[in-house]
Amino acid sequence: MMICFTLPEMTCGHCVGVINKALTELDPACELEFDLPSHSIKVESHCSREELAEALTEAGYRPA
Repeated sequence: MMICFTLPEMTCGHCVGVINKALTELDPACELEFDLPSHSIKVESHCSREELAEALTEAGYRPA
């Protein structure tokens, strides 16, 4: 299932790396599609939206 998040604090490549690490630790098989200009990410994962949002928040990128 593809889940979309808006992450206002995601602004650079470092942010992408932190988010990538946090989500792949939660679900190693997840697929991520980053869009820095729109501060958004699309996640293909077996995890729930709530689980993904919690991992993002813990990494410092609270979804809007």
